[in-house]
Amino acid sequence: MTAGQKSVQSNESIPDLAPLEAVLFDVDGTLCDSDPIHHHAFRDMLLEIGFNNGVPIDEEFFIKNIAGRHNTDIAATLFPDDLPRGEKFLDDKEAMFRRLASENLPPLKGLYKLTKWIEDRGLKRAAVTNAPRLNAELMISKLGLKDFFNVVIVGSECEHAKPYPDPYLKALELLKVSKDHTFICEVCPPTMFFCIRSYSKCKLELKTCSFFFIVQDSASGIRAGVAAGVPVVGLTTRNPENVLTEANPTLLIKDYEDPKLWAALEELDKKADSLKSAV
Repeated sequence: MTAGQKSVQSNESIPDLAPLEAVLFDVDGTLCDSDPIHHHAFRDMLLEIGFNNGVPIDEEFFIKNIAGRHNTDIAATLFPDDLPRGEKFLDDKEAMFRRLASENLPPLKGLYKLTKWIEDRGLKRAAVTNAPRLNAELMISKLGLKDFFNVVIVGSECEHAKPYPDPYLKALELLKVSKDHTFICEVCPPTMFFCIRSYSKCKLELKTCSFFFIVQDSASGIRAGVAAGVPVVGLTTRNPENVLTEANPTLLIKDYEDPKLWAALEELDKKADSLKSAV
């Protein structure tokens, strides 16, 4: 059995977490693989201003310093001595991203199969993102999901953006659903570690959640989720399978068409049906 075929269970298995009320999605990297577009925009624009002595930023720099972070934090990292300049740069970069994304924005493989599964069960859903609202609405529209989401929550419109839990808590409030019957699809880099730490200290109370589900593509994020007692799905989009397997995810999947994901969701349906029959 290879790493890609192996499933490693954490404290709870996915079928044990029924029934569901809602699903919350991140946008960048979860609905679509937008990171290459962001990297392209940052690389070209930073090169124009001579950043890093004129050496183009590589993917390692992008993942470590940019991907998954809120723009205010990115501006402070790239322009620590001139935050206003950094904020203006980020505004211009987002405009460039929207131009590029409007030309080509493919969904993650299997996305529409998963959204249909959600729709068929009448689950509520929200998009919860740190992206600017214009970006989020463009991506959601380009993917044909404008009518899919009940609400779109943007981090900058909350008291605190991710990695703080405020955007997710706001989504739960607006959807009027219980945290105990909601799962989150979140694909992000190592900054997710801080998100998990924040969750564990706030009123979301991870250890008492009966359904909280994280999709991750980084080993550090998987380890953080497992340590918090949260079922974690590792998505092998940008990291070696063996590295993610060592982090002990609940499931390790290639994409949303992975048979292991659908076997787990089938068991989840069976558990939900048995709960209904018992009432």
